[in-house]
Amino acid sequence: MSDATDLTARFARAKFRSWHRGTREADYMIGGFFDRYSADWAESDLQWFERLLDEDDVDIMAWALKTQPTPDEIDGPHMELMKKLDYVDIPR
Repeated sequence: MSDATDLTARFARAKFRSWHRGTREADYMIGGFFDRYSADWAESDLQWFERLLDEDDVDIMAWALKTQPTPDEIDGPHMELMKKLDYVDIPR
């Protein structure tokens, strides 16, 4: 498998994992974030997101909602974008 094919598969897996978290609220937050920002990501950005996906939903949501401090290994420019919550689109 080529590096490009592997990266494409990793993006597809990350998209699936971001939209299948187990709760609708987490799906909208994490999946919406992925959909809004991932098109411009390099592999290093994807690595950050894959690390984020390994965390518990309640923690990710608390960090995004600023109700808990974000751990240093997760904090940074992507987490700042996540905290804006401008990507959450809840269908009616």
